[in-house]
Amino acid sequence: MQRSHFLSHIALASASAFLRPWAAFGQSQGPVKIASIRVIEFTDVADAQHRSQYVEVVSETGLIGLGGPLYAEQGYIIAKDLAPVLIGRDAMAGEALWDLMKLSDRHSRAGFYMMAISAVDIALWDLRGQHLGRPVYELLGGPVREKIPVYASMLGFDTQPDAARKTAREFYDRGFKAQKWFLKAGPQADSQSFQKNITLLRTLREELGADAELMVDCMWGWDAPYAVKFAKVVKDLDLKWIEEPVRSENLDGYEILKRDGGVPVAGGEHLYSRWEVKQYLDRKLLDYVQADPEWCGGITELVKICTLCEVHAVPVIPHGHHIWASLHVVASQPERVAPMCEFLFHWMPEKQYFQDSTITPENGFITLPKKPGIGFAIDASKVASRREIKPA
Repeated sequence: MQRSHFLSHIALASASAFLRPWAAFGQSQGPVKIASIRVIEFTDVADAQHRSQYVEVVSETGLIGLGGPLYAEQGYIIAKDLAPVLIGRDAMAGEALWDLMKLSDRHSRAGFYMMAISAVDIALWDLRGQHLGRPVYELLGGPVREKIPVYASMLGFDTQPDAARKTAREFYDRGFKAQKWFLKAGPQADSQSFQKNITLLRTLREELGADAELMVDCMWGWDAPYAVKFAKVVKDLDLKWIEEPVRSENLDGYEILKRDGGVPVAGGEHLYSRWEVKQYLDRKLLDYVQADPEWCGGITELVKICTLCEVHAVPVIPHGHHIWASLHVVASQPERVAPMCEFLFHWMPEKQYFQDSTITPENGFITLPKKPGIGFAIDASKVASRREIKPA
């Protein structure tokens, strides 16, 4: 073979591998037709009042991709509006399917409609991973690390100083040296609320020491003047960030805090899609972006948000509602782009209740799952009954 022909042959082979990145997994390359999309409500064997909904995307070969747990509003939108758009199409054509869902309704920009898209997108990635026999993070280009660090998100724990001190020490000693505590009281509360918030943070810093990473979540409850005043008073505590001090639509409030507060600012769990994140990045309002794959458009959209944030040198630390989806995305990204995950210790047992595999961090890390797809199925031993949710 002449040298020029040999090089051409190599170039064509390389191009073919690039254009067919999943070919190396050794599975069939034909379409994976979507046979049905079902929203199923599971009832707990131990408690008939305990129920949870998941979306099942079923292939013609019987594989089932799971998304959830869902809010009831998501389930209705999936069954009524999204399923008819996707049935019969190729589950491997992820960009086309996401675009079809996004363009299926003029109100798809945000809210429950985008959350419904998110759930179906996650289920589709689960289905693809099962079809190819690989975890989702491998399909996304990872893993970049075998273990992913997490910070302990303390929503639901007692914030009285003595109780918080004890809990913070317990988690620190278990290896969780990064912790986020929640400050619900704001300017509308009693006159003592401001000092109570300060006392809590000073107690935590005193207990955990200077090497701990300490963050606070304000849960949308403040206004800009209150946030600036608070930031200035606690500046010596070296907070990693103040999160969501004002409502997400109040970009001017974020700008005031960034200009006058002197403390890093985080937010983004209530931003739907890359277009909303871009507004914050263009105005340099955030030091950390916390888009949630369960809300922002799924795995497909969170990956694009990571790329957008990398251009602006703003790390992405996903909000932790769907820890499985967040973990797969973070595992596929360089550490500077997506350094860690959030783990909501109080709420994850409930959110993972019906799953046959659960994620539990140890010593501040999550070891990556090895199962194909997202990593879990429904645990049949916990299910008393299943009911398909259908639109009226």
